[in-house]
Amino acid sequence: MTNTAFPDVQNQANWPPQRRDFVNHEGGGQPHIALRSDEPGIRGLFRYRPEAALPLNQLSEVLLSGDDTLTRGERELIAAYVSSLNRCRFCFHTHAAFAAVRVPGGMTLVDQVRADLASAPIPGKLKALLEIAAAVQRGGQEVTGEHVDTARREGATDDEIHDTVLIAAAFCMYNRYVDGLATLACDDPEHYADRARLTGGYVATWTDALRRAG
Repeated sequence: MTNTAFPDVQNQANWPPQRRDFVNHEGGGQPHIALRSDEPGIRGLFRYRPEAALPLNQLSEVLLSGDDTLTRGERELIAAYVSSLNRCRFCFHTHAAFAAVRVPGGMTLVDQVRADLASAPIPGKLKALLEIAAAVQRGGQEVTGEHVDTARREGATDDEIHDTVLIAAAFCMYNRYVDGLATLACDDPEHYADRARLTGGYVATWTDALRRAG
């Protein structure tokens, strides 16, 4: 038996809150520091430290947009799931929207995974990888040999296991960056939908945003 600790289903099902206004995780209307932009979430932080924005976007590009045996939708789903476990509203909504336009079942499937991974109608390999991602979210040493063996039995390659761990670890960083500075986010899915349909990748989107800002 795999040493699996699924998140509390009731708590997962009741999250995220349905706030239409832009507030931080405490319900306040201001980040902890004065940013140089009123853009929400990590986008405002990218404006504040653009020299950090490029390598962070390049990392996202490699992890989520690069060609691999895991589809972009599956990779975005891992990012969204970890962000939900960390209760990071901006990152969850952003990557849930990206996943929803790229996986069969759309946002309904994303919500099923978020609310109750154990019963979500997804392939065994993806479920095993998401269990590894959840273990990483709890702490790196929470990933056991049983987790890895289960993923391999379901057909996961070493590259897929590696990338799952790295996506989960990276999004713990992103989530803590976003919420550690109390950036703002709303819970309206429409706010995230248009950006999710972009196909150019993270670096191209960031570069285009800089060009538009002049």
